[in-house]
Amino acid sequence: AEYMGACSETQELMPLPLMLAQRMVMELANIRREGREMTYLGPDAKSQVTIEYSDHHQPLSIHTLVLSTQHDDFDTEEAMLQQIKNDVLTILLPRVKAHFSPEVQALFSDQIIYHINPTGKFVIGGPHGDTGLTGRKIIVDSYGGRGAHGGGCFSGKDPSKVDRSAAYAARHLAKNLVAAGMAERVLVQLSYAIGVAQPVGLYLSTEGTSKLSISDGELARLLSASLDFPPGKKKKKKKKKVLCVD
Repeated sequence: AEYMGACSETQELMPLPLMLAQRMVMELANIRREGREMTYLGPDAKSQVTIEYSDHHQPLSIHTLVLSTQHDDFDTEEAMLQQIKNDVLTILLPRVKAHFSPEVQALFSDQIIYHINPTGKFVIGGPHGDTGLTGRKIIVDSYGGRGAHGGGCFSGKDPSKVDRSAAYAARHLAKNLVAAGMAERVLVQLSYAIGVAQPVGLYLSTEGTSKLSISDGELARLLSASLDFPPGKKKKKKKKKVLCVD
């Protein structure tokens, strides 16, 4: 089974913690390639963002930011870690915040807990530091821990493999349901059997945020009857189908 979903927290219809964490490493890579600041940066980096939510699933504040970045061995360990932390706070984070709306920027406060290179110096990175590539980091490939995961990786697989194509199809379905205003959050599960073209199951949950007059189960049945999900055809353009739900 493959899971994918969507939510209305960001313009990408993805969870806010994931988009912040991704933007942090994307901007770090941009800074490294520009070569004007933080010239000690290496290509390996990882990030994590913890956000406090209300009981109604609304972001209240950023609780913790974690960032580990590879770097040159340019000074004593204590001096390097202090330099990297200062640069993250004064160079990286302003660039990250600039990509988001004023509402998201307001979540940054003086109360944020920062863990910058918490394990110490990080000089050896990439495959030399962590051997093995295929099948690693399956959560980063999806939602950073938000939602569910079927366990199959994306790397090394072509679109005929449901580990990849079913996840993309489920994301496409969930994203369009949220974009159409049918719900604030949607999680879609597609289950396949080897050698069987159509899914053996389609599960859908709006986590209580549906704007429709029908249940999640009824919506799933409508979608199953109206849409086509054979793995081999997901890479081909198909005629559009229109599904109307009152």
